[in-house]
Amino acid sequence: MMPRRYSRRLLLSTPLIAAPALLAGLPAAAAEEDFYAFLSTVGREAAAQGVRSSTIDLALRYAQYLPHVIELDRHQPEQVLTFAQYLQKTVSPQRVENARRQLYDNWVLLDAVWRRYDVEPRFIVALWGMESDFGAITGNYMVVSSLATLGFDGRRGPYFRGELISALRIIDEGNVGVGNMTGSWAGAMGQCQFMPSTFLRYAVDYDRDGRRDIWNNRADVLGSIANFLAHLGWRNGESWGRQVLLPAGFDERWTGLDFKRPTGEWSRMGVRGVDARPLAAGEVEASLVMPDGADGPALLVYDNFRTIMRWNKSTYFAAAVGYLADSMQRGARIEHG
Repeated sequence: MMPRRYSRRLLLSTPLIAAPALLAGLPAAAAEEDFYAFLSTVGREAAAQGVRSSTIDLALRYAQYLPHVIELDRHQPEQVLTFAQYLQKTVSPQRVENARRQLYDNWVLLDAVWRRYDVEPRFIVALWGMESDFGAITGNYMVVSSLATLGFDGRRGPYFRGELISALRIIDEGNVGVGNMTGSWAGAMGQCQFMPSTFLRYAVDYDRDGRRDIWNNRADVLGSIANFLAHLGWRNGESWGRQVLLPAGFDERWTGLDFKRPTGEWSRMGVRGVDARPLAAGEVEASLVMPDGADGPALLVYDNFRTIMRWNKSTYFAAAVGYLADSMQRGARIEHG
């Protein structure tokens, strides 16, 4: 079914509907009417927030309901990988090689970004690699249609409705054209995989060309990653963590991000480096994380690990960023546990 073309009058004057009904189970005509009524409501909300009516009409005119997006949202695969398997997939030899090449090829830009935002280049590159494989995999869904579908569906409707209005604001600012605003099925956009609300707060026009372009402008991509990480609390010059060995009979109640102790105290408790040597004495507070429980590796992690988890609330992801960043250090060797 071809999407209906809106006029400005239709977008901004269709009566409010009490609650959008799901398309499933509705007659096709009624389902279509409900979806377009929902878009009209969103259009009026966006206009009330200052988005120009011409932008609203252009952006929503061809928005489509995407059943496949709902299927993906409701049937996301369960995590079946062990931590070691996850690292082998995300910090593969090929990705390590690519990360080192990107660090070298973009060093002048990365060094300038580092001086502006106080975030080390290897961590910027690691996040870039994890999020989009250095820009190679950014998603080909039309973000406006994906967000409209998820906002209309109702399961997390208010959240995605807000993201849709944020997307309209991004277009209205002239950052990207409607047809070029592509991303994941859930609306994560560009090489940083920012949701629209994150884009509005943290994406930067690093090269000052008048647009914040995280799709095609490498300076904006790397600057935006660094700016977001800095605002999340990054501590320049500090590490993320390290893999350690635990003494026999170690009490697992001492593990988890809520339990913090100085590294010197962890050493006195028998925690050792992977080379079995005592940890360096120090007062830097750290937590012990065991992503796979007692059967997997133990990681002693610092505040920067927590910062990465504010980006993505996954211990697997945060550790993989750390491992990939470490792989870019001279003479680095990556152990997958």
